[in-house]
Amino acid sequence: MFDYDDQNIFAQIIKGEIPADIVFEDDDFICFKDIAAQAPTHLLLIPKNQKVASIAAIQSEDVHWLGAMMILATNIAKDHGLNDSGYRLIFNSGEGAGQTVFHLHLHIIGGKKLSGQMV
Repeated sequence: MFDYDDQNIFAQIIKGEIPADIVFEDDDFICFKDIAAQAPTHLLLIPKNQKVASIAAIQSEDVHWLGAMMILATNIAKDHGLNDSGYRLIFNSGEGAGQTVFHLHLHIIGGKKLSGQMV
């Protein structure tokens, strides 16, 4: 399992040390545009107060904030006009799945017909 690094790029964005194109922020979460967008809308939703490296590190006591994160993600998708066209919410877990920053983050992707069928 990967350890959480409090100097990762997302932690630096949360602390305001690195600029980001922020679309939502409150006391618990921050959401900004992905600089390596894979679709017209590609946002990253990140918990600000949880030091979790990956979705694989989630514990049963995380259910409250993780549930709040999922509800917020659907609201952000709706606010960005993705409800009618569809969207994906994706957690990558580990290098083999494409995770490059080990700070838990949720991709909100949409705005075009997405290739590949996920079942």
